[in-house]
Amino acid sequence: MHAVVITEPGGPDVLRWTEVDDPVPGPGEVLVDVVASGVNRADLMQRQGFYPPPKGAPPYPGLECSGTIAAVGPGVTGWQPGDAVCALLAGGGYAEKVAVPVGQLLPAPASISLSHAAGLPETVCTVYSNVFLGARLKAGETFLVHGGASGIGTTAIQLGKRAGATVAVTAGSAEKLKTCRELGADITINYHDEDFVQALKDATEGRGADVILDIIGAAYLARNVDALAPDGRIATIGMQGGSRAELDMGRLMVKRATLSCTTLRSRPPEQKAEIVRAVREHVWPLVEAGEVRPVIYRELPFTEAAEAHEIMASSAHIGKILLSAK
Repeated sequence: MHAVVITEPGGPDVLRWTEVDDPVPGPGEVLVDVVASGVNRADLMQRQGFYPPPKGAPPYPGLECSGTIAAVGPGVTGWQPGDAVCALLAGGGYAEKVAVPVGQLLPAPASISLSHAAGLPETVCTVYSNVFLGARLKAGETFLVHGGASGIGTTAIQLGKRAGATVAVTAGSAEKLKTCRELGADITINYHDEDFVQALKDATEGRGADVILDIIGAAYLARNVDALAPDGRIATIGMQGGSRAELDMGRLMVKRATLSCTTLRSRPPEQKAEIVRAVREHVWPLVEAGEVRPVIYRELPFTEAAEAHEIMASSAHIGKILLSAK
């Protein structure tokens, strides 16, 4: 088969579409013929040498894919060759084939194309595990999403609204904020022009957010604490603004606040399977009904993976970037 190989740590030009050995599904795994794969910032970090794949994962980038099952490994039940699926991966999505643990498979929804289904697993599993299983967002609460126009953000807006929350977002342009409003965001804040803490408090009569989904990390830590409502929860899933910051524990304690920091890729397969089961039960009916959908910015062939990484690094996109076998 062919895969996008990282020839050495570096810029987008180190990505090569190269012939490699075919994967073989092991016990409890299926082999998927890949139709498309989602591009995530973790892929850029891996390309730069900062985010190596977990032990046993394929060396190629790609944390989510869609396609059809080509073969099943020993002990697999409930799935068969020809099934259309999308999958959460520890790596290897930028390839013509990938072996996937059955616990990380989801049936491809009929409401969207098979290639667009590649834009769902990583974002939906990340949002659901952090916002609903972790931060326990519920109806009537205020939910602040940083990077509202990103793949994660556009998913979080849709799920937050359908949970009955008031959704606030930050983004860096009028066009991005317009998309966020179209997806259901109630409060939109341009972080270039406004202090998001003050803007959020103005919009919530001084209360702030009950739950914050943060992709920035250190640069936003103190302000996120300031923006929290009493008993608020911060779920940090990214470090685009650095990994080190000074934290005033007293401010957390006064607000009875909770700060959690997680990654999805490094979780053991058993935990990923639990998240996927919860997503299939609670989110997939919304996807099947067309109430939640991936927002696709652009779809490029695997041979143009370097361009896909350049687009993502520029942050000019809205929603998901996909690579496909087209």
